[in-house]
Amino acid sequence: MAVYTDVPPEELEAFLSTYELGRLRAFKGIAEGVENSNFLLQTEAGSFILTLYEKRVNPDDLPFFIGLMQHLANRGIDCPQPVRNRDGVALGRLAGRPALIATFLLGTSVRRPSVANCAALGTALAGLHQAGADFTAFSRVNALSVVGWRPLYEQAESRADTVAPGLAALIADELSVLEPGWPVGLPAGVIHADLFPDNVFFTDDRLSGLIDFYFACNDTLAYDVAICLNAWCFEADGAYNQTKGRALLAGYQAVRPLSPAEIAALPMLCRGAALRFLLTRLVDWLNVPPGALVRPHDPREYLRKLRFHRSVESVRDYGVDA
Repeated sequence: MAVYTDVPPEELEAFLSTYELGRLRAFKGIAEGVENSNFLLQTEAGSFILTLYEKRVNPDDLPFFIGLMQHLANRGIDCPQPVRNRDGVALGRLAGRPALIATFLLGTSVRRPSVANCAALGTALAGLHQAGADFTAFSRVNALSVVGWRPLYEQAESRADTVAPGLAALIADELSVLEPGWPVGLPAGVIHADLFPDNVFFTDDRLSGLIDFYFACNDTLAYDVAICLNAWCFEADGAYNQTKGRALLAGYQAVRPLSPAEIAALPMLCRGAALRFLLTRLVDWLNVPPGALVRPHDPREYLRKLRFHRSVESVRDYGVDA
């Protein structure tokens, strides 16, 4: 369960007394998520999500996250909206952690995305990029882009081969290609950077909301597309589903057409996105604390995806119609 910090009942009661949410009806931890402690909060005013930000989250980034969610909601994006207390402040403190109450979104995530799900995701991603284009109140550098990959590799290098034989050498080879060849000068703006299926809700096959903006940052827009191709278009056996990729890209381009330069960069961006999640999962996998309640994601899933990207010969392999 993704609850790292317990909340004493008396502290929760005092915290809620600063909001206009009425009496508490139910309160329970949520298993999803690996970065923060999340709780379903039910009061007389309705259902909400309470998030306690754990040590891996930089408190200086919280104004960006909160401001972005407010901005996107005001632009018509279905995403959690921060709830302000009686003093008009969204961010508080509870159980020794920065804390936020946000609105609850209806819907469920899909474990095995369909072609239609992928198309809807592409459309929603493009809408998010357009809605975030004029978000200038705050900015946030993507610390997990290409400049952050070698430090992650150095953390894991000595034990990488215990996860998969030859993994350390493969990652070193990837870095030697990606660091000098990483695409620059492409359209940039606010990206979600973690739009996996568990962060997207559907209701009756209609996409009903996007959640978990705590990796959002300013970066290359097409890199966000590449992250989604990795997250949505591979099957359980590790095979890339070109039909799903074509649907995702078509959904995206119906709202925001990709430039020729962005399309040409997709193989490199997809390769980099796969390495990014391989590295972060690898570091987490090798550093699970004793007695941890959260099971880290298996990095070998993204090793299989990276091997696919290394074999790509053309953007057509991703479902791009030339």
